[in-house]
Amino acid sequence: MRIIRVEPRICIFAPYTDGKPLYRGLFVCVYCYVKVIKNYKEIFKMVDFKADERLNTLNHSCAHVMAQAVKHLYPEAKFWVGPVVKEGFYYDIDLGENAVNDDVIAAIEKEMKKICKEGKKIYRREISKAEALELFKNDEYKLDLISDLEDGTISVYDQGDFTDLCRGPHVDNTKLCKNFKLVKYSGVYWKGDASNHVMQRIYGVCFPTAEELEAHLKLLEEAKERDHRKIGKEMQLFMSDDLVGRGLPMFLPKGYTVWQELENYIKAKERKLGYLHVMTPCVGTVGLYKTSGHWDHYKENMFPAMEVEGESFVLRPMNCPHHMMIYANRMHSYKDLPIRIGEIAHDFRFEASGTLKGIERGRHFCQNDAHLFVTPEQIESEFASVVALIFDTYKDFNITDYRCVLSLRDPADKVKYHDDDAMWDMAENALRKVLNDIGIEYTEEIGEAAFYGPKLDVNVKPAIGNEYTLSTCQLDFCLPAKFNLTYIDSDGTKKTPVVLHRAILGSLDRFMAYILEETKGNLPLWLAPVQAKILPVKNEDEELNAYSHEVYKYLEDNGIRVEIDERNEKLGYRIREAQMEKVPYLLVLGKNEVADRTVSYRLHGEQQSTTVSMEDFLAMLQEDIRTKKLNPAAAK
Repeated sequence: MRIIRVEPRICIFAPYTDGKPLYRGLFVCVYCYVKVIKNYKEIFKMVDFKADERLNTLNHSCAHVMAQAVKHLYPEAKFWVGPVVKEGFYYDIDLGENAVNDDVIAAIEKEMKKICKEGKKIYRREISKAEALELFKNDEYKLDLISDLEDGTISVYDQGDFTDLCRGPHVDNTKLCKNFKLVKYSGVYWKGDASNHVMQRIYGVCFPTAEELEAHLKLLEEAKERDHRKIGKEMQLFMSDDLVGRGLPMFLPKGYTVWQELENYIKAKERKLGYLHVMTPCVGTVGLYKTSGHWDHYKENMFPAMEVEGESFVLRPMNCPHHMMIYANRMHSYKDLPIRIGEIAHDFRFEASGTLKGIERGRHFCQNDAHLFVTPEQIESEFASVVALIFDTYKDFNITDYRCVLSLRDPADKVKYHDDDAMWDMAENALRKVLNDIGIEYTEEIGEAAFYGPKLDVNVKPAIGNEYTLSTCQLDFCLPAKFNLTYIDSDGTKKTPVVLHRAILGSLDRFMAYILEETKGNLPLWLAPVQAKILPVKNEDEELNAYSHEVYKYLEDNGIRVEIDERNEKLGYRIREAQMEKVPYLLVLGKNEVADRTVSYRLHGEQQSTTVSMEDFLAMLQEDIRTKKLNPAAAK
């Protein structure tokens, strides 16, 4: 048997194999597939239903099977669109007065299985626009779609008693769609417009084999357990409320503790490298952003302007213009450079509602931002220092799964970028040389540059979901010139500095989300909002309670974030609650501990207890904090 194509997850053979049939005469080697899926993290990232041709076609067909099943159960149902997306497929459906619930989903799945078992052939037909309008005359949603189509041939697909408007392609038989699962549902506004009525959106996935489906469903369960929104709720870290506003999360006391620890951590590292921290306002005039160029190139991502006393203000989407003005506040000599201005800055971007996701992506976030004002001769050394800081930080957090990307301008789409070909050539070549000189492995991606210059993006591969940029360093010859920034060079002439824009943790919000999902909330001791919780065995014992408070004060006085739970609840209940909050150390104190002046502790997720003196326990915690020791539970 000859292998005709090898994909990241499967081998495809033709025309016969011991594997199970895929579709259209191709077969998948199940042995190879099962062998690979042992690494759940790897396979999860590789499943992209939209990009994978075989999965795209299959899921597109399965969306039609679902629509057919819905039509059987609800003859008056009408359909808007049913595309394939990265996560599988969905269909927007008008069920009239009926609402989707778990029972409805179960009924739809049952009917879909019948349709797949019948194995109806799927046929493509081409009809005129007039014929299409007549065919779907009772479905205002299809009529809306058809009205936007050009006159000429329109394609529809038939499968048994069901016909749907579609460009295709599809598999040739409904039997090939049998390995499916409807995974979630929600209400959505028709066309995404809040002024329109609500439709029912049902999501699903479909695979060529039952083995693939089973593996994916297990990964979805893993994703649910790792979702930072679920973890944040259980650990009481943050909350959101539509009355405050979508995409505007609020950090609760424990979440803000984690946030502050991250802020203190990165600012301490920056101070050692000569960074000067500032604080700037969260608003600026429209004129400021017109000067920087953001108004022309970034306006669609900004909140609308506010008119106050004859001036227009906007919530800032980034901090660059403010830092440019700080540099411009006084004259500089070449001897002053490099100047490194850092800020943990509150920023606002009007992200589309569909992209909002907890604290990972919101309309308000806090950037670990900095701008380095350097001479051309200092570009390489300062850029190398930023890169070293990135990877030193990643080491502290055990971040090992990432890739470096040199993001460049798209020469075919210059409208998106500052219009200066010579500047772009110089900046891209300079950054490429620096990366090559310091020996960083990287790939180049066209069209991902900032509007003012190329950049190095460090993209992490999280435990769930697709990769995203965590850290960045951008080379900018543009903004210094726009703000007329200068320094006096050694020869007495005025020169324009170069700026490095950089973010190490990215936004503190997204970084926290990333760490929560990587560790399942099992944060290292130094970062945990509550590092130890004291649980006296008997709440009514005065001597035991007095000793518990003594231990509490001893730890608190020595900088440990500690709580004591002396509620009138059973010990087992209090232990389970502390485990839900993922407190690293639980101290269970009884008569023996009082008599011996010791503490008995257990690590989160473990049953075994260890008894030591208070002093030894404190020393152990202080060493874990000093070394930023990883939480053993995070590896489970």
